[in-house]
Amino acid sequence: MESRTITPQTLSQLNVTEALATPGSFPFTRGIHPTMYRGRLWSMRQYAGFGTAAESNKRYRYLLEHGGSGLSVAFDLPTQIGYDSDHPLARGEVGRVGVAIDSIEDMSVLFDGIRLDNVSTSMTINATAIILLAMYIATARRQGVETATISGTTQNDILKEYVSRGTYIFPPQASLRIVTDVFAYCGKELPNWHPISISGYHIREAGSTAVQEVAFTCANAVAYVEAAIAAGLDVNSFGRRLSFFFAAHSDFLEEVAKFRAARRLWAKLMRDRFGATEPRAQQLRFHTQTAGSTLTAQQPENNIVRVALQSMSAVLGGTQSLHCNGQDEALGLPTKDSARTALRTQQVIAAETGVVNTADPVGGSYAIEALTNEIEQGATEILSRIDAGGGTLVAIERGLIQREIQAAAYRDQQAIDSGHQTVVGVNCFTDDTPVNIEVLKINPNIESDQGERVAKLRMSRDQIQWTQSLSAVTKAAQDGTNLMPPIIAAVEARATVGEIADTLRAEFGEHREEA
Repeated sequence: MESRTITPQTLSQLNVTEALATPGSFPFTRGIHPTMYRGRLWSMRQYAGFGTAAESNKRYRYLLEHGGSGLSVAFDLPTQIGYDSDHPLARGEVGRVGVAIDSIEDMSVLFDGIRLDNVSTSMTINATAIILLAMYIATARRQGVETATISGTTQNDILKEYVSRGTYIFPPQASLRIVTDVFAYCGKELPNWHPISISGYHIREAGSTAVQEVAFTCANAVAYVEAAIAAGLDVNSFGRRLSFFFAAHSDFLEEVAKFRAARRLWAKLMRDRFGATEPRAQQLRFHTQTAGSTLTAQQPENNIVRVALQSMSAVLGGTQSLHCNGQDEALGLPTKDSARTALRTQQVIAAETGVVNTADPVGGSYAIEALTNEIEQGATEILSRIDAGGGTLVAIERGLIQREIQAAAYRDQQAIDSGHQTVVGVNCFTDDTPVNIEVLKINPNIESDQGERVAKLRMSRDQIQWTQSLSAVTKAAQDGTNLMPPIIAAVEARATVGEIADTLRAEFGEHREEA
């Protein structure tokens, strides 16, 4: 993290009127609601998913029973990149970093006993987001739930996959077409659904600075807005549905300021660049997750403290929902007890600290206001460079954003290796106490079990209906009509994630990163 010295003189650089505007008013530096958490707490949305749908369903029920107010689904890698569990490329990865979902049958089990009109669900899924959203819709229909009543978010942020995470399938232009199809469908059919969560989290976890996290996230968001407008969508309509996702790292004051700066910068971009006049279309609503990359395998109990402080920075920064990492996540997926402690961390902040009683309680602090101004200015300069170079897609295709993130990550690791940046328990305050902590173990039979489920599904479905449904997906991909309706129909015909993804691969091709 960067070293800064903030003095009261820095305030002379600030627009004090703008910085101390009423919460809930443009440019929303102090929060998107006038009363903030006095009116409504953030959603305590714990990220979970592993093994089979049945195992993950038990974890979701457990979290809801212990006070969770929303669900956040982690999918395994094969699901994320459009391969069924019995595909050769899925070997060794089924159910490992998330839940394995191959078909509507798995999705139905995942939410068994959880009415989808009673819970808000976030799904961390990108390249196959349109397929998993279709499965969620089909599951709601099976439950007898009116789809217009379901609420939640699909991450659906494919651009950051090209620069920081890598779970892309299709070339950028085809991917943008799929994203805007989801925008258009949700605008008509799912009034309570956020069709995208534009993610700075993975950019930061890949090694970016706080300023780069804000800048590159906003650059991706600009590309999505431009694509949606080009597709004929109204910025004042779809703009209200945009949501964002940021990391909460360990430089406490910087993180609080980062969230405030991001809100202010985005409000100005939507108003001044895109002409959004609807206040909700100008507002940056965001989910936060504590920083997985800061967790340590050494002295893992220290991670509870790290997560608590990172969570507090997100709350003081005005987040709309929050996930706390488990203390054991540098060693494996969180155990049930670890997940409960992570949830309790949020509950302690909400119920015991008193910070929820004041909207933007840090507003006016010279350190916070100066950092907010500094981060906004730095991010604006990066955005200007991206614009001058031809825009976000050009910057991604040329590897410019990737190289800047990699350089920042290298500098950060050098600082840790040299001891210039302290990591307690790793390069300072170390000891020889052995790590004695339970690690979650994944059922070793998950891969074979899921393979059998997929095989039985293929044998039992109506082959004519299945064939016709995939043909309709092909036709929509070719003629430019919205892909959501035929994909929903394919899901209901029990086509699998891999089969639908392969149908789209045949039309759009696959993206290959240049060496």
